[in-house]
Amino acid sequence: MSVPAQLRITAIRITPRAGVIIALAACVGLVAFFWPFVVAPGKFGSSYAPPLIFGALLVLVLCVVISEIAEGGINSKALAMLGVLSAVNAAIRPLGAGTAGIETVFFILVLAGRVYGPGFGFTLGCTSLFASALITGGVGPWMPYQMFGCAFVGMLAGLLPRATGRREVLLLAVYGSLSGYLFGFLLNLSFWPFSLDPNSSIAYLPGLPFTEQWQRYIAFDLATSLGWDTGRAVTNFICITLAGPAVLTVFRRAARKARFQAPVRFAARPSPRSPDTAR
Repeated sequence: MSVPAQLRITAIRITPRAGVIIALAACVGLVAFFWPFVVAPGKFGSSYAPPLIFGALLVLVLCVVISEIAEGGINSKALAMLGVLSAVNAAIRPLGAGTAGIETVFFILVLAGRVYGPGFGFTLGCTSLFASALITGGVGPWMPYQMFGCAFVGMLAGLLPRATGRREVLLLAVYGSLSGYLFGFLLNLSFWPFSLDPNSSIAYLPGLPFTEQWQRYIAFDLATSLGWDTGRAVTNFICITLAGPAVLTVFRRAARKARFQAPVRFAARPSPRSPDTAR
């Protein structure tokens, strides 16, 4: 059983120019996360400057990307769906609050990105994290990194290969688990350089060769974050496996009813016939 063509229509169309900007944003994001391995010591004066600089840069990049996506094709129906799912994600995120790694924000994000396309998934990752930060008071220098990480989780969900039935659910569940680990791995990079005593064997130490710096970070991630990331991965897998089929059906029914990319045509209203003409 194949997925009907109308259900593969994306809610937000990505134009070629927006695609190029997203690719550039990905490069900026990688530099922002992996700066401890690529920035020479002493360039910024202190280890606190790079995350602040890159955080501000990520906000600007995200604004440019979202504006390009909006210019490329986001109509009122897609905007309404984006607002609803952003509010839902922001409301359910505090239910987990990251306790023992339980994180509920990825469940809707992965499924919506799968059904409504990579452009919608990218935008939903940004807006839902931003709304959640405003609700929970989680606004801080870490927020751009969380928004960027979730944006790419949603976008990559929309780029997964085609599958149907149980194979699709299993594909999304495995992807949700892997994205849980990858999200934690990347977010740790945003605060690792200044979160530990420099004398620690797993702390960031400017000037070390790449291999030694990488070994220190791997040890830091395993010692401080593996348990939390495992909780996030297990939560994603269970939620998608149990509720994924029903949510996918609801999302696809909404996509079929909305027909996001259907062309809009305006026609002149026929004038009523006058009494003289009727005779």
